Amino acid sequence: MSDPVTPSPAVVRFRSCRWYQPPEAGAPEFCTHREVKPYAGTTTFDADAWCPDCAHYKVRRTPKKRDPNDAFGY
Repeated sequence: MSDPVTPSPAVVRFRSCRWYQPPEAGAPEFCTHREVKPYAGTTTFDADAWCPDCAHYKVRRTPKKRDPNDAFGY
């Protein structure tokens, strides 16, 4: 059996970033940051070129569930 290809550290970092857009509807994964997307686009994005020392990198956070007892009057 062949070993699965392990992603590079740049790809691992990219996939944990808040700007990561996963592949969907046949489109490849890409960065949605407004300073990266115009240069790299959605089809030619290369995590190994952008992500190792990206100044826009932010860890993806899971949203906190709201407590229904909190009094937020919107």
